[in-house]
Amino acid sequence: QVQLVESGGGLVQAGGSLRLSCAASGLTFSYFNMGWFRQAPGKEREFVSGISRSGRSTYYTGSVKGRFTISRDNAKNTVYLQMNSLKPEDTAVYYCAADSQSPFSVIPTEGRAYDYWGQGTQVTVSS
Repeated sequence: QVQLVESGGGLVQAGGSLRLSCAASGLTFSYFNMGWFRQAPGKEREFVSGISRSGRSTYYTGSVKGRFTISRDNAKNTVYLQMNSLKPEDTAVYYCAADSQSPFSVIPTEGRAYDYWGQGTQVTVSS
Protein backbone atom coordinates (compact mmCIF):
# COMPACT_ATOMS: atom_id res chain seq x y z
CA GLN A 1 0.00 0.00 0.00
CA VAL A 2 1.44 3.31 -1.08
CA GLN A 3 1.60 6.00 1.55
CA LEU A 4 2.83 9.58 1.36
CA VAL A 5 3.00 11.30 4.72
CA GLU A 6 3.73 15.02 4.95
CA SER A 7 5.07 16.73 8.02
CA GLY A 8 6.66 20.01 9.03
CA GLY A 9 3.77 22.38 8.60
CA GLY A 10 2.80 24.93 11.20
CA LEU A 11 2.29 28.58 12.05
CA VAL A 12 5.07 31.01 11.21
CA GLN A 13 5.41 34.77 10.94
CA ALA A 14 5.93 36.43 7.59
CA GLY A 15 9.57 36.27 6.63
CA GLY A 16 10.08 33.01 8.49
CA SER A 17 10.95 29.55 7.25
CA LEU A 18 9.56 26.05 7.34
CA ARG A 19 10.79 22.75 5.98
CA LEU A 20 8.21 20.28 4.81
CA SER A 21 8.98 16.59 4.50
CA CYS A 22 7.12 13.86 2.67
CA ALA A 23 7.98 10.29 3.56
CA ALA A 24 6.99 7.68 1.01
CA SER A 25 6.42 3.98 1.53
CA GLY A 26 5.04 1.10 -0.49
CA LEU A 27 6.64 2.21 -3.73
CA THR A 28 10.02 2.29 -5.44
CA PHE A 29 10.69 5.90 -4.65
CA SER A 30 13.38 6.49 -7.25
CA TYR A 31 10.92 5.57 -10.01
CA PHE A 32 8.73 8.57 -9.21
CA ASN A 33 8.88 12.26 -9.97
CA MET A 34 7.73 14.07 -6.86
CA GLY A 35 5.69 17.23 -6.63
CA TRP A 36 4.43 19.66 -4.06
CA PHE A 37 1.03 21.28 -4.46
CA ARG A 38 -0.96 23.60 -2.24
CA GLN A 39 -4.55 24.61 -1.80
CA ALA A 40 -5.65 27.76 -0.03
CA PRO A 41 -9.20 28.20 1.28
CA GLY A 42 -11.58 28.97 -1.54
CA LYS A 43 -8.93 28.45 -4.19
CA GLU A 44 -8.02 25.68 -6.55
CA ARG A 45 -5.09 23.40 -5.89
CA GLU A 46 -1.93 24.72 -7.51
CA PHE A 47 1.45 23.30 -8.38
CA VAL A 48 4.30 24.60 -6.26
CA SER A 49 7.39 22.62 -7.18
CA GLY A 50 8.54 19.33 -8.65
CA ILE A 51 11.68 17.24 -8.76
CA SER A 52 12.75 14.53 -11.14
CA ARG A 53 13.42 10.94 -10.22
CA SER A 54 17.15 11.47 -9.90
CA GLY A 55 16.84 14.87 -8.27
CA ARG A 56 18.85 16.54 -10.98
CA SER A 57 15.92 18.53 -12.38
CA THR A 58 13.62 20.80 -10.44
CA TYR A 59 10.83 23.17 -11.34
CA TYR A 60 9.05 25.93 -9.44
CA THR A 61 6.00 28.03 -9.96
CA GLY A 62 6.88 31.67 -10.38
CA SER A 63 5.55 32.91 -7.06
CA VAL A 64 7.92 30.71 -5.04
CA LYS A 65 10.99 30.80 -7.23
CA GLY A 66 14.00 31.98 -5.25
CA ARG A 67 12.26 31.38 -1.93
CA PHE A 68 11.46 27.64 -1.96
CA THR A 69 13.84 24.75 -2.60
CA ILE A 70 12.79 21.20 -3.36
CA SER A 71 15.11 18.28 -2.75
CA ARG A 72 14.93 14.54 -2.28
CA ASP A 73 16.82 11.75 -0.59
CA ASN A 74 16.17 8.52 -2.45
CA ALA A 75 17.92 6.51 0.25
CA LYS A 76 15.39 7.81 2.76
CA ASN A 77 12.38 7.77 0.41
CA THR A 78 11.76 11.38 1.32
CA VAL A 79 11.18 14.63 -0.54
CA TYR A 80 11.60 18.02 1.10
CA LEU A 81 10.40 21.53 0.52
CA GLN A 82 12.45 24.24 2.18
CA MET A 83 10.35 27.38 2.35
CA ASN A 84 12.06 30.68 3.15
CA SER A 85 10.85 34.28 3.22
CA LEU A 86 7.33 33.06 3.73
CA LYS A 87 4.45 35.37 2.93
CA PRO A 88 0.83 35.34 4.11
CA GLU A 89 -0.21 34.33 0.60
CA ASP A 90 1.74 31.09 1.06
CA THR A 91 -0.87 30.00 3.60
CA ALA A 92 -2.41 26.75 2.39
CA VAL A 93 -2.56 23.02 2.88
CA TYR A 94 0.51 21.57 1.21
CA TYR A 95 0.38 18.17 -0.45
CA CYS A 96 3.09 15.98 -1.86
CA ALA A 97 2.39 13.75 -4.82
CA ALA A 98 4.14 11.02 -6.77
CA ASP A 99 4.20 10.57 -10.55
CA SER A 100 5.44 7.43 -12.30
CA GLN A 101 3.98 7.95 -15.77
CA SER A 102 5.71 11.03 -17.12
CA PRO A 103 8.66 10.61 -19.43
CA PHE A 104 12.12 11.19 -18.10
CA SER A 105 13.07 14.88 -17.99
CA VAL A 106 9.41 15.89 -17.71
CA ILE A 107 8.14 17.23 -14.40
CA PRO A 108 4.38 17.56 -14.66
CA THR A 109 2.64 20.58 -13.20
CA GLU A 110 -0.90 19.26 -13.50
CA GLY A 111 -2.28 17.33 -10.59
CA ARG A 112 -3.95 14.74 -12.78
CA ALA A 113 -0.50 13.49 -13.85
CA TYR A 114 0.23 12.30 -10.32
CA ASP A 115 -0.65 8.80 -9.16
CA TYR A 116 -0.47 9.14 -5.40
CA TRP A 117 -1.13 11.92 -2.89
CA GLY A 118 -0.47 12.59 0.74
CA GLN A 119 -3.03 13.84 3.22
CA GLY A 120 -1.57 17.33 3.42
CA THR A 121 0.00 19.53 6.05
CA GLN A 122 -1.23 23.00 7.01
CA VAL A 123 1.07 25.98 6.59
CA THR A 124 -0.13 29.26 8.04
CA VAL A 125 1.86 32.47 7.64
CA SER A 126 0.81 35.39 9.80
CA SER A 127 1.42 38.98 8.81
